[in-house]
Amino acid sequence: MGAAAHYIEVDAPPQACYDWWRSLRKLPQIMSDVKSVEPKDGADHRTVWTVSGPAGTSLTWEADIVEDAAPQKIAWATVDSADPDVKNAGVVRFDDKGNGRTGVEISLTYDPPAGKLGEAVASLFADPQKKVERAAYEFKTVIEAR
Repeated sequence: MGAAAHYIEVDAPPQACYDWWRSLRKLPQIMSDVKSVEPKDGADHRTVWTVSGPAGTSLTWEADIVEDAAPQKIAWATVDSADPDVKNAGVVRFDDKGNGRTGVEISLTYDPPAGKLGEAVASLFADPQKKVERAAYEFKTVIEAR
């Protein structure tokens, strides 16, 4: 099991930060490996993720929003029955710092499988700390430019 987390402060109120994250559909704007996150069958709690894999391949899985506490927290995790080989979860916490500022903590955990699929997933999660830090800074840029 691997994990990565990063904390950053942004010049935006917690509700605006939460609203940006809530659907998860905007993640491709800040995470370069994520191609798309789309609602599954119109549901607002289940999404289908497509991410870039090695050598031009793609990986797809389903995830559920498992905790939704506006405007403090949004968390998601892969659905066990959808693809048991791709397990990951994420949580974003929003801490009101006052004066329109928010502390944002992004945390990801993942459990790559064995075999060829495991190699593909491992490359996807290569240097996860750097990817989470980059996503945090990209989020800061996007939310402050709104």
